[in-house]
Formats: sequence, C-alpha cells, structure tokens
Amino acid sequence: MPEPTTATDEPEDAVLVARCRAGDERAATALVRRFAPSVARFVASLGERQEVEEVVQDTFVRAFASLDGFRGESSLGSWLFAIARNLVRDRVRGRASRYQVVPIEEGHAVTGHDALDAAVSDETERRLGEALDLLSPMQREVFTLRVSEGLSYREIASVVGSTDGAARVHYHNAMRAIKEFIDG
Repeated sequence: MPEPTTATDEPEDAVLVARCRAGDERAATALVRRFAPSVARFVASLGERQEVEEVVQDTFVRAFASLDGFRGESSLGSWLFAIARNLVRDRVRGRASRYQVVPIEEGHAVTGHDALDAAVSDETERRLGEALDLLSPMQREVFTLRVSEGLSYREIASVVGSTDGAARVHYHNAMRAIKEFIDG
C-alpha cells in the first residue's frame, strides 16, 4: 500500500512522524528539511536573531526526544512552533532581552525597482518596524504566525496557549494598531 503524500509527492507529516518513531533517520531529516526554515523565521521574529540556528536545533532535539508524546491534536508545525516559542521564552527570561523585528533584506523579494521604490520600501519597513515595536509580545507573536507563517487561528492558539477566539482578537488588535500607526 503506498504512503499518503502531499501535493508535492512527499510523505505527509503523520507518515514521517510514524517513521521517526520507528527509528527512520531519513524521516527525521525530511521533517527537519520541511520545517526548519519556518521555525527559523518564527524564532527570528521573536528576537532570537543571533542564535536562530541553535534554537532551531534545540527545537528539533526536544521534539524528537518527546515525539512519542505528540498526539497529533495540532499540526506538527504548530507543535514545533510551540516548542520553539518556549525555548525562546526561556532564553529571554535568562537574559531579560527584548523582542525585535526581523529586518526585510533586499534579497527576500525578487522584483525590479528604482531608487524611489527603494526609498519607499525603506520608509515602509521602518514604519512597520516601529508599529510592531508598539505591539504587546502576544500580539506580535500572533501577527507573525498569521502573516509570516500563514497559520490558522486554531494553530496559532495551540502555539501561544490560548483559544481560537483570543488569537483572532490579538491578531485584529495588532492589525488595527499597525494600521493606526502607519496611517497616523
């Protein structure tokens, strides 16, 4: 019987998890390859810009060590984000640092532009960064998970330890605050 696959003809997360539980190292490698980039973006958005790779590695070490405890009630990605979030929180508590915004680098988007576009882009990035700095840590996390990672409110709630409704409220309050700041 063939394995269930995703649209890209790769095994589904549940299949890879089952294979990992059975000791298949290739399945573990496939999961890391699939989720490491989004976990890294999330970690960076929480302010861990200097030690992103270390936190991502710690996330997967912790996840694989407790894979038998993963019940599949949320998506694997949400579970990994929750682990990463807890690791970042532990680090932040340990050194009392502050959340930061990940700057948008020129190579992140491939478009043709001129000097005016670059100036407008720089100003927009600066204003968005200032707006994000005004958000509460919870609003910033929810906003990042929704906008950057495309998670559903249910998945966000699982990551941040709240309800779907609370995640919606945090997201909409963040959007309102950002819009007011940028328009103001």
